[in-house]
Amino acid sequence: MNAQLEHFAEIVSRDQFNLAEASFMLAQDIYPDIDIPAYLGRLDDIAVAIRKRIAGDAFAEQKVLALNYYLFNEMRFSGNIDDYYDPRNSYLNEVIERRIGIPITLSILYLEVGKRLGLNLKGVSFPGHFLVKLAVKRGQLVLDPFTGGEAQSEADLRQRLEQVLSSEKAKQAQLDQYLEPATPRQIIARVLRNLKNIYMHSGKLEQALAVMHRMLLVMPESAEELRDRGLVYQQLECFRPALSDLQNYLRRRPQASDAAEIHGKVVELKQSAARLN
Repeated sequence: MNAQLEHFAEIVSRDQFNLAEASFMLAQDIYPDIDIPAYLGRLDDIAVAIRKRIAGDAFAEQKVLALNYYLFNEMRFSGNIDDYYDPRNSYLNEVIERRIGIPITLSILYLEVGKRLGLNLKGVSFPGHFLVKLAVKRGQLVLDPFTGGEAQSEADLRQRLEQVLSSEKAKQAQLDQYLEPATPRQIIARVLRNLKNIYMHSGKLEQALAVMHRMLLVMPESAEELRDRGLVYQQLECFRPALSDLQNYLRRRPQASDAAEIHGKVVELKQSAARLN
C-alpha cells in the first residue's frame, strides 16, 4: 500500500471524516499530484464569495437561494446530461475544473460549500439519484444540485421512485425511509461504486482494481466487494491475490448463492498459482 492509500485508509477508518478531503483523495489514483489543500481552499473561496452577498442574519432559505444563484448561475455548474458516465464526473477536482458533474459529486460540492455558510445540509442516497436536504422551520427542503438546486416536491420524489419501483409501490411508499441522511462513508462508497461500474463496463480493469482497493478500505466488511476484486485479479492473471480474495469470500459467505461457482474458480486459481512455482 502506497503512502497516499495509507493516508486514505487512516482517514476513512474514523467514525466521522471530512467528506471533501476524502472525495479529493479518490482522485489520487488518476491524478497522483493533485493538490488537495489547494482544492479545499477553492471551496473556501466559493463560500467567501457567497457570504459577501448575504446578510449576517440571513435565514437558511436565503442562504440556499444565494448558494444556488452563485453556483449555478454565476459559476455555471451543471449536470452532465450528455456524457453522464464520463469518469471525470465522479472526481471532485474535475467537477470543479470543468464545472460539470453527476448528482452525487455536485451534491458533495453543494454540501461542502453549504457547510461553510453555516447550512446544516445532509446528503440523501435517494434511489437512482443523489439529493440534498435541509431542515427548515416549516419542515424540510429536498434539493437537487444536478438541476441547479431545484426544490423537490412530494410529487417529484414519487416520480423519481417510479423509475426504480413499480408505480403502485411508489405511490404508497413512505418517503421518509428514502430521505434518511447519508454518512460520509456511505457517500464515498456510492462514488466508488459509480466509478467501479464505469471502469468495469469500459473494460478498464486496472482502474477498476484501484477503485476496489479504496472500496474495501471504506467498507472492509463487504464480502461481495472482496469477491469482485478477486475476480478482477483473476482477469488480470494476478493468481495469488485472486486466490486469497476468493478464499476469504467463501470463508465469510459459505452459503452464498454463487459459492459453488467461486469454489470452482478457487480450484482453477490453485492450479494456476502452482504453475508459477
